[in-house]
Amino acid sequence: MPLMKPCKNRCTIMLKKLFAYFQYILPQHLLTKLFARLGQVSTPWVKNNLIHSFVKYYQVDLNEAVIEDVTNYPTFNDFFIRHLKPTCRPINHDDSFVVSPVDGTIAQGGKIRKNQLLQAKGHSFSLEALLAHAKTAALFENGEYETFYLAPRNYHRVHMPFSGKLLSATYIPGRLFSVNKITAEIIPDLYARNERLVMLFETELGPMAIVMVGALIVGGMQTIWMNRPVKYTSIQELLIPTNLVLNKGDELGYFIVGSTVLLLFGPQTIHWDPETPRSIHFGQKIATKIISLH
Repeated sequence: MPLMKPCKNRCTIMLKKLFAYFQYILPQHLLTKLFARLGQVSTPWVKNNLIHSFVKYYQVDLNEAVIEDVTNYPTFNDFFIRHLKPTCRPINHDDSFVVSPVDGTIAQGGKIRKNQLLQAKGHSFSLEALLAHAKTAALFENGEYETFYLAPRNYHRVHMPFSGKLLSATYIPGRLFSVNKITAEIIPDLYARNERLVMLFETELGPMAIVMVGALIVGGMQTIWMNRPVKYTSIQELLIPTNLVLNKGDELGYFIVGSTVLLLFGPQTIHWDPETPRSIHFGQKIATKIISLH
């Protein structure tokens, strides 16, 4: 009997590694494109069965959705980016608090050690690799970060954690590895490998960055000012509206299928709330500001 547990553990580790490494040979972008097209099918029996199966498997709470009847969604993608009833996510509007930008799980967080962020035990990655811009990365050295994982069952719209003015938006192409816990523990530089959208804001606390990270079968990342999901073959500085100021809780964009959001602040600006639960809703307090720069 004592030998059974070590054997079981070794088998579990081996299966996790096979799952993660198999993604290297998967046609990630092709699979994602095919899934996105399936999600756009409006044929009633196709999209209704897809949504019903998804809701049942992932135990999605449709009582929170503005549209509760799955047959009233034009496509699966429309269901996936569903709006929630405003009363379901009260926003903490205290000016001294930072709130969660998403529904999800806090995967990692804390202090950025010079320019390194913890991905998972044994894996770190650099600010410059994540942001693909040395000057932007320098703004967050020794700063603070939090990583939010959005599971398939979660609400997939992204909101402002703190009020700010949009300074830039950069699309960075990359791979489309899954961003679940298993992959994060095994694939190095995961968030700096995958495609991502980096948005830089000027706030009362100085610079704030929100990074939306793409993943396997994520059909796209879209913001409130874009008319379609962003997708390029090289790094692109996106056109942004002039003087776009978004208040805490305002919608910023959304994912079509689950993924990850990273939130960055500069050094000595916020203090993470130690009582924040790992499973969190958009609008909940996650940090308190330390200083005001203006």
